Amino acid sequence: MNTRRAALLAGVVILSGGCNNWLDVNTNPNGPQSVSAILYLPPMLHWMVTSPQFDGRFVGRYAQEWMLVGTIRSTWDRMGYDPASDNGAQQWRDVYWSLGQNLIDMNAKATAEQRWDLLGVGLILKAWGWQVLTDLHGEIIIKEAFDPTRTSFDYDTQDYAYQEVARLLDSAIVLLRRTDGAVDKTYLAQGDHIYGGDRVKWLRLAWGMKALMLNHFSNKTVYDRAAVMAAVDSSFTSNADDALLAYPATSLDFADYNFWGRSRNNITPYRQTLFVLGLMNGTQFGGVVDPRMSRMLSPALDGQYRGLDPNNVGFGAITDTMQQPNNFFGYRGTAGLNQPGRYLFADRARIPVMTYAELQFIKAEAALKAGNQAAAMTAYKNGIIAHFAFVNARNLDDNQTPTQISAAARDSFLADTNIVPTTGPLTLSHVLSQKFIALWGWGHNEIWMDMRRYGYTAVDSVSGKQVFRGFAPPLPANLYPDNGGLVVQRIRPRYNSEYVWNQAGLSAIGALAANYHTKPLWITEP
Repeated sequence: MNTRRAALLAGVVILSGGCNNWLDVNTNPNGPQSVSAILYLPPMLHWMVTSPQFDGRFVGRYAQEWMLVGTIRSTWDRMGYDPASDNGAQQWRDVYWSLGQNLIDMNAKATAEQRWDLLGVGLILKAWGWQVLTDLHGEIIIKEAFDPTRTSFDYDTQDYAYQEVARLLDSAIVLLRRTDGAVDKTYLAQGDHIYGGDRVKWLRLAWGMKALMLNHFSNKTVYDRAAVMAAVDSSFTSNADDALLAYPATSLDFADYNFWGRSRNNITPYRQTLFVLGLMNGTQFGGVVDPRMSRMLSPALDGQYRGLDPNNVGFGAITDTMQQPNNFFGYRGTAGLNQPGRYLFADRARIPVMTYAELQFIKAEAALKAGNQAAAMTAYKNGIIAHFAFVNARNLDDNQTPTQISAAARDSFLADTNIVPTTGPLTLSHVLSQKFIALWGWGHNEIWMDMRRYGYTAVDSVSGKQVFRGFAPPLPANLYPDNGGLVVQRIRPRYNSEYVWNQAGLSAIGALAANYHTKPLWITEP
């Protein structure tokens, strides 16, 4: 945050990485002009879905979704960070810059024109931005964020950020219920590449985001289990409500390709971990092999599924190349270019902001904490069933090769008492482990928040098992040196806007300390 950026923000209309109509709105990018309010929307929706994937390369290593295969242990696999780098801060950039003044301008125009549906979407975008930033970074800049008269910017507390998210979502819910003024599905559809102008589905998304936000208070005395469950019940009704962005994959610069597709080459050197493998190959669930494993994870050339340990360098003891996991596209080494991908890792695979399955697992957690086993079990099974359908759908988005999971295979999985207990209670260990599977590969922010809410390795008091079965942070000797033996709790603010330009603001919150990234978040503390 700095004066130069603020001045530029005031003049920019839309910045994007693309050179096509799907992302760009200016006929002359060097001479921005006044545009219709709806033309601001498509690039901002693109970044709402895509920027979490940029940061997922790093957040996903904290949560052991995957690890980077190299000749040394990477900083992020060690729960560290890259000094003097913007790695892990794409969402910071996009909230303050790509959305930034553009979102302010769109909302102002929507207000002036009484386009309450578009304004409701705009407030969802605003709430989403503060939510993801405070969950990743803790204290963030809100009140002074777009004040061009300032040369330094004061950080706001996470408590305030959550209050602002709640206020914005409540306002969006009110607006999206309105049918007066210039509310017009046809107009909204011109820029709405997620729901095609469907105001009701945006309303459900607002409720879903509210449920997620309220559930993050699980360690606080004010945690309202009933409110979480009610918000979920007002949100998505099935997978048909999933907030998905399609990637046309037509641009010569790949800007409109899926970030995880082979053409973008962003995840080619990454491989699945032992942790996620253990959740799916039977290790953590009584020997039950999850049918989704062969559609989500990648086998080695010998057809077997293996995972890597972040404590090791590269493939560790798996020296036989026939036994080393393939890349996520399903090929050896860096192969797979211009070949069919797998699951989310294909050029045209659709990526969600939120899914019905995710929300059902949120409801199941809240129901368990409320002592309502029946409601928890129903939501838990709904979440698993919905995610099976999600996996099948994503493996059709870009003509990928895995066959569809049959209803019989799904039902056999659910019939196993290791997955759906019948003589004992459903536990947090069931719910959060299955939620991890459902969010693996795309829901990095929520996965990491869940892990921090439960201290990474907390034991479920009912089952005696870890909430996240089989998860283990790197050994103390392998943690990043700046950690001082502590696990990571937050990502440091964006280097180029904050550590270069706003050290006064950082100093006030202690962010100049080398181990600032190990300071717990307010929302995860009692």
